[in-house]
Amino acid sequence: MTDLDAKPDTLLQVRNLKKQFAPHGSMLTGRGGKIRAVDGISLTVGAGETLGLVGESGSGKSTLGRALLQLDPPTSGSVRFRGTELVGLSERKMRPYRRHMQMIFQDPYASLNPRMTIEQIVSEPLIVHRLAKTAEDRRKRVAELLDIVHLPNSAMKRYPREFSGGQRQRVGIARALAVQPDLIVADEAVSALDVSIQAQIVNLFAELRAQFNIALIFIAHDLAVVRQIADRVAVMYLGKLMETADCDQLYREPLHPYTRALIDAAPIPDPVVEAARQRTVLGGEVPSPSAPPPGCVFHTRCAIAVDGCRRDVPALRELRPGHAVACTEVG
Repeated sequence: MTDLDAKPDTLLQVRNLKKQFAPHGSMLTGRGGKIRAVDGISLTVGAGETLGLVGESGSGKSTLGRALLQLDPPTSGSVRFRGTELVGLSERKMRPYRRHMQMIFQDPYASLNPRMTIEQIVSEPLIVHRLAKTAEDRRKRVAELLDIVHLPNSAMKRYPREFSGGQRQRVGIARALAVQPDLIVADEAVSALDVSIQAQIVNLFAELRAQFNIALIFIAHDLAVVRQIADRVAVMYLGKLMETADCDQLYREPLHPYTRALIDAAPIPDPVVEAARQRTVLGGEVPSPSAPPPGCVFHTRCAIAVDGCRRDVPALRELRPGHAVACTEVG
């Protein structure tokens, strides 16, 4: 059984998902190919599981996260949540599912309304989904949520500008938790924070997953951060999946040349080991998603590419139990 097979506890099942955009200005000029931000992604997420989604900037990670929640409806493909197809649902029919699928955004400074108090921000989803009968019920629930994310009750009457970046991100997490979701997509939720604060927020995510059995798609470009929290990791490049595996297996034995390069790019705290180790260094630039290379999209930067890589699109195939890779030159 591969990562692409649905299991009894599968929460989210994605098949051949694509999201394309018209390039900026193309509607006026009539020029430019479509940007293939997400190009045929298939994956599953189990109940209570944390999937780390990693890759360089521009790989399509954030677009995929938004497409999964139908915030940016996919161009084609399938997204099934607890067996229900979400692609193509009207906003009215999609609304009940939004309670169970929440998103935490990258920028804690831009994702909170500066004119609303913390109480208003966190209680807003309770009002939208009619989860609290009275104002007093809402206040009690907000107080509970702030306690869960380790913020004081006194925060309720204050405004986002009065808090640090890490505290604001805790408010965003409390808002997402308000509706008791089954799945949270955390889109680069720690990348805008200081390193010491990043660790605190990652630890908070781990606490919440253990306490509430919430499935988490943790989007990041920092593999060291993902390693702290993920059960499985999916590596994206130019809109496609390059490799998927259990977290420990991926870091112990990365198979795809791109994955190896990403892991090698992460610094090692020991300066002696750091100076002595050999690295896989990527050359060139990431191609444009509006004109991706033929065949394997990574072949223009790959040290082991052969003629077939420039012609044939590699399938994501399982080489080890639970470990799949889109490369014909590894095995």
